[in-house]
Amino acid sequence: MSKAGVWIAMAAIGVAAAGCASSPWPKSRSQIEALPAACEDFSVSIYFERDSAAVTREARQVLRGAADMAKGCTAKNVHVVGLADAVGAPDANLALSEKRAAAVTGALARVGFRQVSFEVTAAGDAGAVTRDGEARPLRRRADVRIDLEGPPKPKS
Repeated sequence: MSKAGVWIAMAAIGVAAAGCASSPWPKSRSQIEALPAACEDFSVSIYFERDSAAVTREARQVLRGAADMAKGCTAKNVHVVGLADAVGAPDANLALSEKRAAAVTGALARVGFRQVSFEVTAAGDAGAVTRDGEARPLRRRADVRIDLEGPPKPKS
């Protein structure tokens, strides 16, 4: 390797080492745990078996994860929209999507979203078919949007 190549390699190592010294990443677990909550709104989708409004074990895990994400924040509003696919009668699909939205709302309350303003709607099979007549996939679900604000103020 030429002298110029050695100097370039040494300069690159020096720049990389300097970058590591000022890294924005926490260096220990205690620094990670001390970071403030982001308190940003987020959404999750809860999926159901065909013709079912039963919240599955997997869905309960997703909802517990949502509760964990909201820790340290104040949940202002929770919007739950129940959906259904286009299989079956429209009235039955609307009723099923209402049951799905209600089931998710109850499960959210059980994981800690109790004193929250819930907006619960059901779309049935509206929008379940494209203009070309194709069924949209993954419509057996309830979509949840959680609106958060900064860490709760201390009680006085």
